[in-house]
Amino acid sequence: MALLLTGVGLAGCGLKSGSPMVDDVQPGPRGAGQPLKGASLTVTSKNFSENIILGEMIGLIFKAAGAEVLDRTNLPGSISARESIVKGDADAMYEYTGTAWITYLGHEKPIENGQKQWEAVRDADRAHGVTWLPQSTLNNTYSLGINQANNKKYKLKTLSDVAALAKKDPSAVTICVENEFASRDDGLPGMQKAYGMKLPAANIKKMDAGIVYTQVSKGACLLGEVFTTDGRIKSLHLDTLADDKHFFPIYDAAPVVHSATFKKYPAIAKLLDPLSKRLNTKVAQELNGRVDVDGQDPHAVAKEWLIKEGFIKNG
Repeated sequence: MALLLTGVGLAGCGLKSGSPMVDDVQPGPRGAGQPLKGASLTVTSKNFSENIILGEMIGLIFKAAGAEVLDRTNLPGSISARESIVKGDADAMYEYTGTAWITYLGHEKPIENGQKQWEAVRDADRAHGVTWLPQSTLNNTYSLGINQANNKKYKLKTLSDVAALAKKDPSAVTICVENEFASRDDGLPGMQKAYGMKLPAANIKKMDAGIVYTQVSKGACLLGEVFTTDGRIKSLHLDTLADDKHFFPIYDAAPVVHSATFKKYPAIAKLLDPLSKRLNTKVAQELNGRVDVDGQDPHAVAKEWLIKEGFIKNG
């Protein structure tokens, strides 16, 4: 997903800002004690709801483990957050394997196997002073969505099903996409090539990304570009179609830590590994929906979920 969120340099990233995390929290039943007593750590994130929630989770777990935590989440764009980890201006965040492999490390083709892609990113990023902890199965990648009412008629399950429908009935396949996805080789043009589709230009409607979901839910387009962890998928009753030819990169979320920080506090792995094991795409949809659909605060959403799951408890 974060391929589209890379355009801001460090000059505007606001790393001098931030606020201390003041929550009175302790390790919960699934916690690992307080191995970070005396530590002073900074957490960061990109500036979209899911990544902010994940950054707040790291900060709250660090706080419960005894650290003083500075909250510098919500930086503008992927590059700002990335550079803050590389340079040590921030200590930890959740990053996406596909973003690192393609955007930061410069590869054109994704690795289809999620574990192998994580291993490749982990190994390559050591040279940049970044330590990758094991990934979650929270995969924030691209898909096409269709409203469930329309899908009762078409019964689409995969992108290959869409290609077959486009050949059988070209007029039926209309698609809503945002402008960048419509022109990128790793977006709609590449997807059409991979699946043998040839959609007429008139069948492709370009618009702001936030409008795509509502337009598809209303049936203005049969299909729309969506992100698999977006909370609006559930709230707007959309089905997502499987990328059965594995065209889109895998964007598994994993904690990344400034390597010098990890060397000093290796217990960070014991704190964050259980969290990553619990996170998945369904959980992300639910939590993102609380922020993007219900209007809740990302910090409050993260804290409530961590308490419910037993990672932390109120002090």
